[in-house]
Amino acid sequence: MLNKLIVVLVALISSSAIAAADYRPEFNPSLHKGPESGTPNEVLVLGTHHFAALPANFSEKSLGPLFDRLQAWKPQVIMIETLSGPQCDFMRRYTARYEDEVKTYCWNTEAANKASGLDVPTATVEIEKLIASWPASPTAAQRRHLALLFLAGGESASALVQWLRLPPSERVEGDGLDKTLVEQLQALAVKRNERYLLAAALAAKLGLERVVAMDDHTADFDVADDKGYQEALQRTWNNPAITKRNAQDQALAAHLDDGEGVLAMYRSDNQPEQAQLVYDSDFGAALKDQSVQQFGRQYVGYWEARNLRMVSNVRDTLAMTPGKRTLIIVGASHKGYFDAYLNMMHDIKLADAEAVLH
Repeated sequence: MLNKLIVVLVALISSSAIAAADYRPEFNPSLHKGPESGTPNEVLVLGTHHFAALPANFSEKSLGPLFDRLQAWKPQVIMIETLSGPQCDFMRRYTARYEDEVKTYCWNTEAANKASGLDVPTATVEIEKLIASWPASPTAAQRRHLALLFLAGGESASALVQWLRLPPSERVEGDGLDKTLVEQLQALAVKRNERYLLAAALAAKLGLERVVAMDDHTADFDVADDKGYQEALQRTWNNPAITKRNAQDQALAAHLDDGEGVLAMYRSDNQPEQAQLVYDSDFGAALKDQSVQQFGRQYVGYWEARNLRMVSNVRDTLAMTPGKRTLIIVGASHKGYFDAYLNMMHDIKLADAEAVLH
């Protein structure tokens, strides 16, 4: 009798453990889409290679076919993978953790702060005031002044949007823009970076006044054993999936000197199966890390936290501009996560990147 009771108890405990392991919440936000009235937020997540890492044969002159397709989609908001001025201002006050991030990812506002007499928070407030009452046909002086405020607020890509919206003859010093700041804007206009050559240029072509920063690096952290951490990740990255990704990139890189080659790269980055390949080659591989310190799990935790915070920045912007068609330009490794997380939101409708790029 006792043995039978033990068997029953073991079975119950085992079934409970299995039930707990297999638990899935019944409520799925993605199945409850709205709004009942009004226009949903239509969002296109465009995965991209980072231009700075592309081979020398890539030229912004080859972006024409991509521009044509994105212009035809007619986004009303463009969001980019860069840190906002306010986040950089916060990180500058927390140098014990974020000193390297500030040096790497934050726009140096010193020259614009001096020229305008405004720090980042004050400039940010002034930007929002101006945008809220922005005229339909601003003068060149107004655009130069707004470009100054964007530089002072740490929003260099938006400053470039204003600069590009000026007629070439009006891209001169004045209204707070001194020689140093004009040189900064001229350099941004040709900088090999998708924030400037693609996002800011597209915003200017579409008649938008700014782009919106949505990156987040507050999940970045220092590892006590950085050497061990890097070695562990390098081991996980030695896998068949990353070999496939590298071969794919090399084949595409050979044709980036023309528009069709650049378009082929974007089609590859945004095809549905690419998200699984990214996972298998990188984050899924990291979860197999066998190090005692569980470095792989630390890396994956950072990655998920960063994506969640980036997507929350997107969600926050869309909440303030309901019904707008929004283009998000983000590193290709983020796309699968962005699509998955954004699809959970109630009033967001995802656009098919493959259809847009066809």
